Amino acid sequence: QEHLVESGGGLVQAGGSLRLSCAASRSIFSGNSMGWYRQAPGNQRRLVARINSLADIKYYVDSVKGRFTISRDNAKNTVTLQMDSLKPEDTAVYYCNVFPVMSAYWGQGTQVTVSS
Repeated sequence: QEHLVESGGGLVQAGGSLRLSCAASRSIFSGNSMGWYRQAPGNQRRLVARINSLADIKYYVDSVKGRFTISRDNAKNTVTLQMDSLKPEDTAVYYCNVFPVMSAYWGQGTQVTVSS
């Protein structure tokens, strides 16, 4: 069964750090670009960062550049998002998925809450 499982979210003060992890089934992960997405209350789900299958091309939205780092472990079928210098506006549910998105792959996500 194809699935994605996110973990690592929590409550943190502004300026703090969190490390999100996504475990993927091999059929989803292998050979695909992977992305982290987030959805804040009342907003659409949007891409935050993505990484290609060889992990040599990474993209970040402007709002997280220099603060977030995406990585992947192709042996373990995992993708990670290291989030530093967190801001209250980073508060959202974070999801991983392939890039471009496959709607059938969405998992439950992991909640990140940054207090001011």
